[in-house]
Amino acid sequence: MRSLRSAAAVTVCALGVATAIAVPAMMDDGGGGGESGARQPRTVRAGAEAASADSCRDPEASLRPSSASGPAIKRIKNRKVNGHKLNKLIAGVDQNSYRWGYRDPATGDLTGFDIDLVHAIADDIFGDPDAVIFRTIPTSQRIKALQQGKVDVVVRTMTINCDRIKDVAFSTAYFQAGQQVLAPDGTSITGYNKTLRGKKVCTAQGSTAEAELDKPDTGAEHLGAIRVKPVPNQLDCLVRLQLGQVDAVITDNALAAGQAAQDPSVKLVGSRFTDELYGVAMNKDDDDLVRRVNKVLENYRQGGAGSPWMKAYQKWLAKDFSTAQENPAPPAPEYKD
Repeated sequence: MRSLRSAAAVTVCALGVATAIAVPAMMDDGGGGGESGARQPRTVRAGAEAASADSCRDPEASLRPSSASGPAIKRIKNRKVNGHKLNKLIAGVDQNSYRWGYRDPATGDLTGFDIDLVHAIADDIFGDPDAVIFRTIPTSQRIKALQQGKVDVVVRTMTINCDRIKDVAFSTAYFQAGQQVLAPDGTSITGYNKTLRGKKVCTAQGSTAEAELDKPDTGAEHLGAIRVKPVPNQLDCLVRLQLGQVDAVITDNALAAGQAAQDPSVKLVGSRFTDELYGVAMNKDDDDLVRRVNKVLENYRQGGAGSPWMKAYQKWLAKDFSTAQENPAPPAPEYKD
């Protein structure tokens, strides 16, 4: 029987072994990387593939980048607390996703791939990468936090999709991932298939994994899997898996790769069965902020091996991804015409 780990131990990211996770290379949608190393942008024609809640064929299409300061940027810059300017970006993030957004056990600071991107946004708006207030929010509260004005942006491995663009606005995509199965080492489960029959599976509330399991033709009922009550945070599923309370977790492979690196007793099985793109989420009314973040991302992708995106990838993610991903690069930005 596997040794059990406590929830506290999960968040301490100090294991010396990094597990290589096979993640398929990001697809180049017809555009070469060029000297910049970034995928080339694609324009979505209005009326044909426009990203809208009513006719959603390309939800990843976002507003064109601009460095202009509109109402949202001015509101953020002029925000006052107790009569004094705050001079901070308020960002909703995770603190429990190893490599993405987590607390360094040595310093207590929030670090990771998503956290680096938040610093880049703050630097662009305030000229100071540390001009940030981080608010850690559970998976199920990401949209509500934006709608209620508790945060300016959410940078939290959040997948852009048709349901979510009804409620929030997204930047262009900054990372490609997909749903996959995380299970104990030695499991009989081979992937997202009939080997899940009779197995207890866990997902986070409000996640794309939950939506996949809801699907009548391909979801949990079709596979014969036993769904347990969704949890507020994806990390809670990992704890349940470690305690033997569930047999598998359905989650983003990008997150699961970090968890497998932390805990060699669990592993990703099968292949990813969805293609998903992460974006920075913002309030639907904040068009100028969306354009400003897209400008930041435009610069973040440029520079090939020396780009901020590639430096962050090499620092945080490359160690836990298979060398089969020979040419990692950010997804091509898609813009509305």
